[in-house]
Amino acid sequence: MSDSTTIAVNGAAGRMGQRIVALAHADEELQVVAALESADSPHLGRDVGELCGLGAIGVPIVSELALHPDVVIDFSLPAGLLAIAAVCGERQIPLVAATTGLTPQQREEVLATSQTAPLILAPSMSLAVNVAMKLVREAARALKTLPEGVDVEIIERHHRFKEDAPSGTALKFGEIVAAEMGQTEHRHGRHGQLGRRPQSEIGYHALRTGDNVGEHDIVFGMLGETLEVSVRANTRDSYAYGALAAAKFLVKQGAGLYTMADVLGL
Repeated sequence: MSDSTTIAVNGAAGRMGQRIVALAHADEELQVVAALESADSPHLGRDVGELCGLGAIGVPIVSELALHPDVVIDFSLPAGLLAIAAVCGERQIPLVAATTGLTPQQREEVLATSQTAPLILAPSMSLAVNVAMKLVREAARALKTLPEGVDVEIIERHHRFKEDAPSGTALKFGEIVAAEMGQTEHRHGRHGQLGRRPQSEIGYHALRTGDNVGEHDIVFGMLGETLEVSVRANTRDSYAYGALAAAKFLVKQGAGLYTMADVLGL
């Protein structure tokens, strides 16, 4: 394991954190050396491998990063991301930040990490989602000149435990569309007598059901036809594999801000 990339997982006891640990442990190119959780986590001191069903791997869950891993992967909460981002910036440790639901100010604080360390701050780690983002950009660019206009709606579905809505990924899809087509209004759901739908808006609709891992549909509605770009996650592993690919990419980079498009070479 001496030639492997060492990683720390922030939010290691969460659903995504556990999958990151499990899949990284199975990857010969990676070695999990630190598992981080909040100071009030009931899992502190427990071997993270046992929590993930791997058996003991000799990595206890701790609240502070004492080691200097090659890269940190964060799937936590905004407060947890802010804390580890400050550490990574100070120690110049590459950071893959996958936490969503950040306020604009929190986002700026995390982005400051890129001044001293390599950083990826992405709304989705899914490789398929990031390819879909490129397809949505191309569709928006091609359709924006239609004389009859185009209506854009974004529908996303996630599990009942997700705390932010719409998803960061849905908002990113909307940002991509608006950059190409010029919409200035972002409407989150509809209710009541709203009148005729303006083409200057993008509509967002968030569904929260069961254990849905994640679905996004970007609908381009024209007169007489509809184009949809859809992407589905069948398991959380799709996000975990993307985060691991991002980690392998980031350890080879200098300080700065990178995207999943850079990881994929798009």
